[in-house]
Amino acid sequence: MSKLFIAASEHAEPTILPTLADQKAKQLPEPATYHILCALPEIEDAYESGIVKSGQTVHFEEVMSPVLFVVKIGPDAYADKSRFPSGPSCKVGDFVLVRPNTGTRVKIHGQEMRLINDDSVEGTVEDPRGVSRV
Repeated sequence: MSKLFIAASEHAEPTILPTLADQKAKQLPEPATYHILCALPEIEDAYESGIVKSGQTVHFEEVMSPVLFVVKIGPDAYADKSRFPSGPSCKVGDFVLVRPNTGTRVKIHGQEMRLINDDSVEGTVEDPRGVSRV
């Protein structure tokens, strides 16, 4: 397996990019304060009829998805009892409903992730496959 190197400048020390899944998982950012790190669920590349979606359609559905998967929760998320009297709206492993384009978009090892605010969660769903944007 070849190793990949990245150098910020000619004089910088090279960094070895991880190749194993567990090493890549350690590179996920830690959400600060009241932020929640979420991943976008994979979008089906074909319609129920079997017709293959165009790349542009798949990208649009990913970017505008109202459903996110909660990966990590920041240390101050849902800590304000006056704003969240019922407690947290979600936990790690939940699928949450948010407004499309919510949060800061980043791509980590080819997977789009979003950092959203704790008050951006509008609900949870057990199975995201039936949920789509109107």
